[in-house]
Amino acid sequence: MIKRTLCIESPCHLKCNNSQLVVSYSHVKGLEDRADRSVPIEDIGMLLLEHQQITISHYLLDTLMNNNVAVITCNNTHHPSGLFLPLEGNTLQSERFRAQIEASEPLKKQLWQQTVKAKITNQAFIFKKWNLKHQNLIKLATTVKSGDLDNNEAVAAAFYWQNLLPATWQFFRRREGPPPNNLLNYGYAIVRAGMARAIVGAGLLPTMGIFHRNRYNAFCLADDLMEPYRPFVDMIVRSMVDRTSNFDPITPELKAELLKIPTVDVFLNGETSPLLIGMQRTAASLAKCYLGEQRKILYPTME
Repeated sequence: MIKRTLCIESPCHLKCNNSQLVVSYSHVKGLEDRADRSVPIEDIGMLLLEHQQITISHYLLDTLMNNNVAVITCNNTHHPSGLFLPLEGNTLQSERFRAQIEASEPLKKQLWQQTVKAKITNQAFIFKKWNLKHQNLIKLATTVKSGDLDNNEAVAAAFYWQNLLPATWQFFRRREGPPPNNLLNYGYAIVRAGMARAIVGAGLLPTMGIFHRNRYNAFCLADDLMEPYRPFVDMIVRSMVDRTSNFDPITPELKAELLKIPTVDVFLNGETSPLLIGMQRTAASLAKCYLGEQRKILYPTME
């Protein structure tokens, strides 16, 4: 079943009643007469809390964690700033933790090679879709070495961001940069939360990455596995750029489009599935790699 992504944008109180997430306005001045709304918690994959005056019951938080719902908090500029995930997401968690911790360096280098190749291949697809010169990216994808020894990912990124948007934008990709960096940040935060959720569900530690090793990063593995999924965000943002240049602040219409990212179709191993399901399959395949049951991570390709 496709899990829903909920975004709460108004002052309200969130609570749990009969396994339903209930949005209540009874204590909000000016909204007292608005009827409560409810959603089955089992249908939710991600919950995005945007307004600074949202309150939430601990019982609801605990119920959300028991259902492996990723809860994302936003700052006063409405951009994602935090992520809340369950500590236990799989009955075989301890076994998979050990396999992940004991993974050999050669295995991790091979897995990172697969990750970088999948990412650059998807970047090349976007260039081809917009009739941009993509041969350089294809060459970089096919020559990635174990552990990405030649740093093909960085070389591809430099070329990719220099040419993805029309030259008139003079675009430079950085987190705190001008729009449409804000759109990319918002979309990537959604993908990162979905991947972290998938990793926990697969019984793996999101902190222990394949390549990323920042001691201050609690989601190194999510940052690794989401790399081939980033181009799906890029494609949506590139389409937005073709329609408008009004990105600051992000309009409700643009935000609604970005919130559909978890339901975008992705192609994995001959099958089409929503992106959120695809990430679950990717995380599950990595667990099998750590356990020695298979040698390749299942990553999406753009069609």
